[in-house]
Amino acid sequence: MINIEELTDFIVEAKSKTYVGDGAELPASRQGSHDIGHQRGAWRYLDSYFGGRDFAGQEAVWHHDKPCWAMNYFGRIVRPDLIDAQRAGTVIRAALQTMYREKGHFLGGMEYQHAYGCYIDSSRGETEHFSGREIIFVDGEEAYELDYRGGLIIP
Repeated sequence: MINIEELTDFIVEAKSKTYVGDGAELPASRQGSHDIGHQRGAWRYLDSYFGGRDFAGQEAVWHHDKPCWAMNYFGRIVRPDLIDAQRAGTVIRAALQTMYREKGHFLGGMEYQHAYGCYIDSSRGETEHFSGREIIFVDGEEAYELDYRGGLIIP
């Protein structure tokens, strides 16, 4: 049985060292994918996504080589006249870095003000099963959106 606290701590650590921490890209696991990962002891994490400005991906965690957790996501620039992919990424990385450091968690309940926009992440549920949405508002207008959902994988 997976210890949820250990799993959550590992997810936060892995996310901090990969996308948010500008982790090194791994060889593509699927044609055209961008992959980044992290491993510590019996834990392994992979974030694999397609696209750039508009993108879709999946994060997964294995414990002793058995898949135990996953999250799917789709994000897009809604208003390219207000924000581009580079600025959206800057806002998201800064907001998530703050969330991981201050909350020690990876799920919503976060509002972050940045020079490029206001980031809001709201979710329901916990590590075991959750869904959520992150949005960036620029000048009061929704400029970027991402929907996510995931949880434990139970054989």
